[in-house]
Amino acid sequence: MREIRLQGEPPVSVTLRRSARARRLSLRVSRLDGRVTLSMPQRLPEAEAIAFVQEKQDWIRKHLAGRSPDQVPVFGARLPFLGQEVEIVPGQGRRAQLREGALQVPGGPESVVARVRAFLKLEAQMRLREASDRYAGALGVGYGRIMLRDPRSRWGSCTSAGNLMYSWRLVMAPPEVLDYVAAHEMAHRLEMNHSERFWAHVARLCPGHKVHRNWLRTEGERLHGWRFETD
Repeated sequence: MREIRLQGEPPVSVTLRRSARARRLSLRVSRLDGRVTLSMPQRLPEAEAIAFVQEKQDWIRKHLAGRSPDQVPVFGARLPFLGQEVEIVPGQGRRAQLREGALQVPGGPESVVARVRAFLKLEAQMRLREASDRYAGALGVGYGRIMLRDPRSRWGSCTSAGNLMYSWRLVMAPPEVLDYVAAHEMAHRLEMNHSERFWAHVARLCPGHKVHRNWLRTEGERLHGWRFETD
């Protein structure tokens, strides 16, 4: 992969990615984080790809302008947590805590991002483990490790060995949506596919799963619009 930079205000970075599957040039602007990627056939001269990107500058900038601005946790911001908005306010102690309907964060403004992220990951760990245990018991199956990550393209996964991966951002969604993802992944302990039998297991564990699945499709982008990187 290689990155090129389009001049202008603001400058735009475009990642050039060669793909064995690509039969033509394919330009994509991620709705999640605004990354711009050009997929290109393996043998296509790079100069042709760069010329294509230059030609599509207006299209790229139009799509970037249409994205909702990213949000950063700061004092006074209203953060989604379990489907509700909670205000981030100064607090005491060693870690962020939910009290009186607000997320109280100790320390100065420079520590807010890291402490809010730590709070969300801890809450996600507890709630996803509880949901996984509950659904494992209902299906009569076990599982391996639970790992929390921040993927861009999926909310959870289950390996053939029974190890589970969840996005910790699920704790920002309504509780029933988090539960649905746990039910979905636990159903893979019986069916490592998305067959009718798999969805029958999901429906038994989580009768309203279609509503919750649709919520992630329509609202999940909003959760990814929060930035938790620290310098």
